[in-house]
Amino acid sequence: MSEPQTAQSFPALILAGGLSRRMGRDKTVVNLAGKPMIAHVVDRLRPQVSSLAVNAPPGALPEIGIPVLPDTVPGHAGPLAGVLAGLIHARESMPEASHLLTVPADTPFLPVDLTAKMTANIEPGRIVVATSLGRIHPVVALWPISLADDLEEWLGDPDNRKLQSFITGYPSVTVDFPPVETASGPLDPFFNVNTPDDLARAEQILKERRP
Repeated sequence: MSEPQTAQSFPALILAGGLSRRMGRDKTVVNLAGKPMIAHVVDRLRPQVSSLAVNAPPGALPEIGIPVLPDTVPGHAGPLAGVLAGLIHARESMPEASHLLTVPADTPFLPVDLTAKMTANIEPGRIVVATSLGRIHPVVALWPISLADDLEEWLGDPDNRKLQSFITGYPSVTVDFPPVETASGPLDPFFNVNTPDDLARAEQILKERRP
């Protein structure tokens, strides 16, 4: 009999294939408190999962010590293409895993209990999606690895690119995460750094947290 999965027995994928138009440069590698922003995401997520990879084009990121998975769909097909690359990789490398956790590369304040709360809501074939402050975050989701073939077929149509459109075709549940109190006010745990102003705010929050 196989051992039951724990929160730490799930693989995770950081989605870093965005175009960063509002930042004006690749936001995943901008300097935040002395290291690339994606390194903060890695630090928050690594203790919570069994394995970690990043979806990005070949050569786009500095060496951060985790596998880089390029899209398997040609062209820039958006975050769903990254999800597909992660599902295929997880199916081949971790056949015992039932789900894959995905997060974006621009969320340096991910909850430390993200995986535990998400995996507590697993049911076969159900997608688990994070919410906070009344907003749904379809990029922060727990995906059944069994959906890989369905997603690959879905992405065969170039009009099928929206995360939420794919999710609505399957059973799903949302898990809400409360804001985090900081010296400058409540912080959305999925605060994402899209602009130079966002980057300045993230830098300030990290300064406030330093001893």
